Amino acid sequence: MTDAGDELPILQLNNVESSYGPVKAIRGVSLSVRQGSIVTVLGSNGAGKSTILKTISGIIDPQKGTVLFRGQPIQRQDPARIVRQGIVQVPEGREIFPLLTVSENLLMGAYTRPAADKTAVEQDLQMVFGYFPMLRERIRQPAGQLSGGEQQMLAISRALLARPAVMLLDEPSLGLSPKLTKAIFEIIVRVNREQGVTLLVVEQNAMVALKYADYGYVLEVGRIVMEDTCAALRQKDDVKEFYLGMKDSGVRGTRRWKKKKNWR
Repeated sequence: MTDAGDELPILQLNNVESSYGPVKAIRGVSLSVRQGSIVTVLGSNGAGKSTILKTISGIIDPQKGTVLFRGQPIQRQDPARIVRQGIVQVPEGREIFPLLTVSENLLMGAYTRPAADKTAVEQDLQMVFGYFPMLRERIRQPAGQLSGGEQQMLAISRALLARPAVMLLDEPSLGLSPKLTKAIFEIIVRVNREQGVTLLVVEQNAMVALKYADYGYVLEVGRIVMEDTCAALRQKDDVKEFYLGMKDSGVRGTRRWKKKKNWR
């Protein structure tokens, strides 16, 4: 990805490889995220999308390559330290605390902030209630009683309480209706524009991701096989056929990814 004015990307992966035991999940992945942008990583189930986010957030240590945040390496750092630096992940499946109340879940997002920051935390609570008014209505309700869409709203809001510079979103549309998916992504865009939060979103729902993101990468079997602006990706035959369900007569049979010549 080329950054306007050669501005240093806020987040960058260089030739990163990560494994689960003997299974190599991502292989030589390089990508960059410009500050203030929304970048998406597309791919089928098992392509390695979540592994990229886990490697960035410190849950998985890479065997090779570097992860740079604001130009400084963060690979193999403690996940809590990475959160304090400004990178926060919203995991796949939301992973809220079901027995805690909505209020308690939200305040868990602010656990890395100074105890004296109470006024600012209260201001941030009001900010997330502005995006998701239903959370205010259910503030004392156990989070496990919320619907799937409401839990996704809670998970995003909890991440915002950490005041992230970069938010990593893992399959935010998972299990949601098209109407709720649209609503969630519209708020994601508002958070990006209004709060200045940079977003890296991994998604199987390519139609939605390419509509709302600025730049995209296509991941297949742990490798980046294509990248471009989302507007350009929507016009590429391979993406149309294999991710958007739009078959062109000139594209049939085996995938021919032209971006990476070493793809097999």
